[in-house]
Amino acid sequence: MAVSPRRLFGVLAFAEAVTWTLLITALIVRATAGLDWTVSVAGGIHGFVFLAYGATALLVGVNQRWSIGLIVLAVATAVVPYATIPLELWLARSGRLDGEWRREATGDPRDQGVVDRLARWFIRHPILLVAAVTLAVVVLFVVLVILGPPGGRD
Repeated sequence: MAVSPRRLFGVLAFAEAVTWTLLITALIVRATAGLDWTVSVAGGIHGFVFLAYGATALLVGVNQRWSIGLIVLAVATAVVPYATIPLELWLARSGRLDGEWRREATGDPRDQGVVDRLARWFIRHPILLVAAVTLAVVVLFVVLVILGPPGGRD
């Protein structure tokens, strides 16, 4: 993969924050100008990036051997507006984003787990990784759109 774990996580953390801005702006526009469609558009974009960020946090967390708690925290920061930015800065400063993608097993016993083996296989096949993540995000996104917004329709 041409993009390092640090770069991929940073780009998605930033994109997640940008889409929060779009969504908040759309909510203000809806409240002040009555343009309901802006929330649908911005909400859709934000939802898609939210899911992509979550998938990225999971992949990078497994690759970087973060604890389950840290992976959950990384995914959870997407729920709080702009929280992905300080998390990404902290992860970078603390060295938790350093290193390249782990393509091969090492002598580390953690390399024998199913999750690690699957992650390494996908990392060695980046086109299939992108296709699988994109498909998973699209399917989840479509299911969520069909279910409707949280709290029901306005």
